Amino acid sequence: MKSIKFFVASLAVALFVSSSVSADTDKKATSLKVNTAKSELTWLGKKVTGEHTGKISLKEGTIILDGAKLTGGKFVADLNSITCTDLTDKEYNGKLIGHLKSDDFFGVEKHPTATFVVTKATPKATGVYDVTGDLTIKGITKPVTFPVTVKTTASGAEATGKLVVDRSKYDIKYNSKSFFDNLGDKMIHDDFSIDVKLVAAK
Repeated sequence: MKSIKFFVASLAVALFVSSSVSADTDKKATSLKVNTAKSELTWLGKKVTGEHTGKISLKEGTIILDGAKLTGGKFVADLNSITCTDLTDKEYNGKLIGHLKSDDFFGVEKHPTATFVVTKATPKATGVYDVTGDLTIKGITKPVTFPVTVKTTASGAEATGKLVVDRSKYDIKYNSKSFFDNLGDKMIHDDFSIDVKLVAAK
């Protein structure tokens, strides 16, 4: 009888410890909502004869932390919000944005958003990570990796980094040397970059 009571008591203690550990683990995982008004995506595209830059707004996003460590996240960009900041001529600016929204580039009528989902965050130094995730543009998903720096505060976190995207992997063919020969000075580089600044709060 004593052995049965001892077994039951031991089982109860084990279950309590297990649930406590699980609760502690759950408490460590914190999902922070991205403040889309304070966050910023700045794009840069280059061609043989020059370059253009502009902004893209975030539609929504979350940063997941385990304590102060980055462990995950998901971010949705609103491609209808794309702007060009270097062209002062209103007509030329409008033509460029219209072209970027067309099927030659992002095809925003059918694909109004681009999504990045973190699949792995490898620590490189304090607050510095190599972040790997699935980037979806025009319905095509490919893995990408880029360096990210995360600063945490009592109220939330800020993440910054530079993402380089090879547009040819997302069926963006316009004046790409990956699809066309002898483009001369009409060639537009396949790689474009996005400077990422994400501000999130608990």
